[in-house]
Amino acid sequence: MRYLLYSEPTDMRKSYHTLSGLVTNHMGLNVRDGDVFIFVNKARNRVKLLHMEPGGLVIYSKLLEEGRFRVPSGNSQQGSITMTWVDLVMMVEGIVSDPGARLKRLKRVNY
Repeated sequence: MRYLLYSEPTDMRKSYHTLSGLVTNHMGLNVRDGDVFIFVNKARNRVKLLHMEPGGLVIYSKLLEEGRFRVPSGNSQQGSITMTWVDLVMMVEGIVSDPGARLKRLKRVNY
């Protein structure tokens, strides 16, 4: 499975059909191939993942309480940046390559 980050900021009001249109028209790919397509808004505080599973399309979405997603830099080919599963998890969780550093994301909550 490939993880492909759309290289432009995305309007997070977009849903299944319009995100699929970005995949087809701007990335030159087919959403039905089973890849995971990642979209981040301009403020970098929202992310959506579009994925075709058996039975239909699925969107996973995350809105940060605080902070921003650190989008990996890379070679943008045909409107997308190829990522690994580890890159995706690190981006979503706010983990950076320095083991002692973590991006500010959540207010500390004591349960």
